[in-house]
Amino acid sequence: MIDIHHHLLPGLDDGSPDLETSLAMARIAVQDGITQVVATPHANNIYPFDPERIRAKLEQLRAALAQAAIPLSVASGCDFHLSYDNIQDAIAHPTKYTVNGGDYLLVELPDFGLSPHLDEAFYELGLAGMRLILTHPERNPTLQRDASRLADWMRIGLLTQVTAGSVTGDMGRAAQRMAHRLLADRWVHFLATDAHNTKSRPPLMRDAHRLVAKKYGLAYADRLCTLNPEAVYRNSSLPPQDEPLHLYEDDPRYTRRWWQILWKEPRARSRHR
Repeated sequence: MIDIHHHLLPGLDDGSPDLETSLAMARIAVQDGITQVVATPHANNIYPFDPERIRAKLEQLRAALAQAAIPLSVASGCDFHLSYDNIQDAIAHPTKYTVNGGDYLLVELPDFGLSPHLDEAFYELGLAGMRLILTHPERNPTLQRDASRLADWMRIGLLTQVTAGSVTGDMGRAAQRMAHRLLADRWVHFLATDAHNTKSRPPLMRDAHRLVAKKYGLAYADRLCTLNPEAVYRNSSLPPQDEPLHLYEDDPRYTRRWWQILWKEPRARSRHR
């Protein structure tokens, strides 16, 4: 399995505080069946995003993993907060915050109050060449009450990532109910741990994979935990997806099919690391 949302780099945000904790988190992830991780430190008004410092932490962690013989590959990314300054900086530097310097960008919503200008922000980021992955919409109180805005965003091409702990009930009942509603309608493209530590937010995906496989089919579970994340990790097109339910048939404004958006080829500028 491949985890595309993981606060593994030490001392950068509210995730791992030190290298020892990062190695402990890596061991848990490997034991759970995770082979690759995208380290996604926050970029918000509390935790500034410093690419040079992140690169140094990434190289330090890779060396420590090799020395400890922990078979985990780690790439870089970002948990991108949709502030005005961040958005303008990302548009000016389209690969600064993306996964492996490619096209995919993880974006997080504010916990409360969704700006009416989010649609415009998503459009501008997409126009700059980024493929947006909305992180844990099932945990957002506003979307839990009304998912219509999520539907609008998906119609213009946003992908969605649900937290593994939401699927298993570890993030609360409201998040679990919405996670399974999204899964049943095939509105989910990725599961990820959003791990922050070894105790309350550990890097575990196996139980969520098993539950999705049992309720919605093994092929879907594998797509969310391995095939789709691998495409992000390698900056390639997503494999064929199930047609989402209840997304297009009730809104005649959208004539472009969902699969035509998802299967767009990545831009030539992207590079692998």
